[in-house]
Amino acid sequence: MTTARNAGTGRFAETPVQKVALVYGIVFLIVGIAGFIPGLTSGIETMQFAGHESEAMLLGIFQVSILHNIIHLLYGIAGVAVARSFGASKQYLIWGGVVYAVVWLYGLFVPHDHGANFVPLNTADNWLHFVLAVTMIALGVLLGRSHDSRRRGDEHLAV
Repeated sequence: MTTARNAGTGRFAETPVQKVALVYGIVFLIVGIAGFIPGLTSGIETMQFAGHESEAMLLGIFQVSILHNIIHLLYGIAGVAVARSFGASKQYLIWGGVVYAVVWLYGLFVPHDHGANFVPLNTADNWLHFVLAVTMIALGVLLGRSHDSRRRGDEHLAV
């Protein structure tokens, strides 16, 4: 039985929210690596470090750059790392989702050919960022709530 004393320091990817953070982390790692692989990324020879001039397209759909791929790799590393802790996994999903919501809004309001589009973002990226924002926040809140209520129950039993 999980007690209040060890509820936040369980085994790696023990709870559903930790498992989801791990899955998101692995997917982000795969996407970040795939963005550098010719064949998975078309126009790789046009890839820029940053900026809308990069014409590289992951799976022929998502516009990517070196910076964009590095961001995915960092999100992936973070997702795998936080899967060790319930609280960190919950925060990763919620705040990662908030960041993706901001990126989605940014992509909607900054024209795709504008210099401020430094990541770069196209329409497919924008809608993927919207889906990531909604799912990450929802899963972080919903899966995080169930563990928090169990933890409160454990504290009550421990008294």
